[in-house]
Amino acid sequence: MRVPLVAGIVAAVAAAVLVASAPGHPVSGAPHCRLFPKSNPWNQRVDHLPVAKRSAAIVRSIGLSTGLHPDFGSGKYNGGPIGIPYTTVPGDQKKVGVKFGYAGESDKGPYPIPGNVPIEGGRTSSGDRHALIVDRGHCKLYELYALYPPSGGRGWRAGSGAIWSLGSNHVRPAGWTSADAAGLPILPGLARYEDLGQGGIDHALRFTVSRTRRAYIYPARHFASDLTSRNLPAMGQRLRLKAGYDISHFPGQARAVLRALKRYGMIVADNGSDWYISGAPSKRWNNDDLHTLGQVRGSAFEVVDTSPLGRPPGG
Repeated sequence: MRVPLVAGIVAAVAAAVLVASAPGHPVSGAPHCRLFPKSNPWNQRVDHLPVAKRSAAIVRSIGLSTGLHPDFGSGKYNGGPIGIPYTTVPGDQKKVGVKFGYAGESDKGPYPIPGNVPIEGGRTSSGDRHALIVDRGHCKLYELYALYPPSGGRGWRAGSGAIWSLGSNHVRPAGWTSADAAGLPILPGLARYEDLGQGGIDHALRFTVSRTRRAYIYPARHFASDLTSRNLPAMGQRLRLKAGYDISHFPGQARAVLRALKRYGMIVADNGSDWYISGAPSKRWNNDDLHTLGQVRGSAFEVVDTSPLGRPPGG
């Protein structure tokens, strides 16, 4: 049967992307747990996909002259680690109940939270206080937003929480948040130092913008804005570094991030500072290397039309 030209092109593009995808690297501390199947959107390359129609306007709304900012690194800032930390626990880790502020859009749990769970910004942080936990015995990811430990006779409290099976493409119900405003998992979108020793960052990265619109694009499931201008990015919008941008003069760690941004791109996951890329803290990051990412301006990016990817099995 003859395939229509347009349909054939779309199918060819999608096939090329799938071939160029790979299962996520194993999680440090959980060697048998990969971060989602190779067909998962986080693990699919987008360097062969078309540019979205409103790309120029959307990039302009984020900021053409604003540089990238690595929101991760080594050492501490304001007393807490730089980035979003995560930890792993054994399959028999004791689980606890959590009281959620957004209980209607949170997975009830219980959650395997160790007493010394690392919290974004440190234990006394007043920020987002994300906590990411991988159950290495069952390859499940537990993520919490605004997590507070027991105090004053009260148990664990959090703004929201989500549980993910790392071997599945399952997404949140439509309209549900997660531990992130876009309703996405956080861990697969972090720049993690261990990826550099496994062939490089082989997944999309998570980033924030100050203004989003009242919409979300798959695999995102939730919006967090009342703005309706189509010139603003939606939650789940995917951007990539333009193919012609020269990254050869950047130091190794920055170049690894930029290479990933060309191949896999980055996904709008939350409202925050423009062009802030998320990562996990590590003493092995070189902050001077990472700070050179600020030389890369918003004008070097374009919005990707991800519709040819479709939805993976189970998604």
